[in-house]
Amino acid sequence: MAFSSALRRRHFCLYAGVAMAALLLTACQTLYKSSDLTSDPDGKVERLSKEKKDLEKSLAKSEATRKEAEGKLSENQAQLLEKEAQIKGLEEQMASQQKTLDDAVQEVVRAKAKLRSLESRAEAASNMAEAEIAMIALKAEVGAKEQDPDVLKAEQLLKMSAEEFKNENYGGALYLTNQAKSHIKACQTRLRGREGTITEDETPLSHPLALKVLKKSFLRKEPHPSSKAIRSLSKGTIVTAHSYKAEWVRITCERGASGWVLRSAVGSR
Repeated sequence: MAFSSALRRRHFCLYAGVAMAALLLTACQTLYKSSDLTSDPDGKVERLSKEKKDLEKSLAKSEATRKEAEGKLSENQAQLLEKEAQIKGLEEQMASQQKTLDDAVQEVVRAKAKLRSLESRAEAASNMAEAEIAMIALKAEVGAKEQDPDVLKAEQLLKMSAEEFKNENYGGALYLTNQAKSHIKACQTRLRGREGTITEDETPLSHPLALKVLKKSFLRKEPHPSSKAIRSLSKGTIVTAHSYKAEWVRITCERGASGWVLRSAVGSR
């Protein structure tokens, strides 16, 4: 009886040990499978994590660059506004100066009218006729298609002169005629500096420009380095520029010689 009871206890212990071993084996298999799911034998997770960090760094750098570019753009826009304001201010200043000049001219005319001038009617008429003849010749020389600013201004002054002459303000008429003559002379000076007709790719200057030769150069007949040399120009020679074409400038010298010289060879006096 006692032996049977001991045997049963032994069998129970044996079964209990087997059951415990089975449970431990199952747990180990489960743990192994779970570990197998989370393991990264090829390093994919690590690589993905590194790529993510690299992308985040690149994004942060791009964002910093974008903010810097926006800052520079804002600065450039502010500078542009400032320049536009300066240009507008200069334009207003020029307009004001032109108005002052026009007012001064009118004031001289009114002063001449009040004083009735000492100039005679005959002198005013003679000068007006001389200016009209010069204007007709100048128009024929300039050509109908070219709107020269000096020609237009001279025409305007001559019309004003005729009106003052009609009102018996001979002093004012003479003053306006002399002003018109100065514009006619300026245009004639430019024309004398030209050789032949202005070509399509040659740009005339609005007014003759006083320059000096910066280095020894050659005055050439055409704007080309192989063109015939008219004369040699020494450093410091005073010249007058009338037009330009690419890197060449059309000039006249003090003694009347006219031709082309490289733009780099001349500068302001």
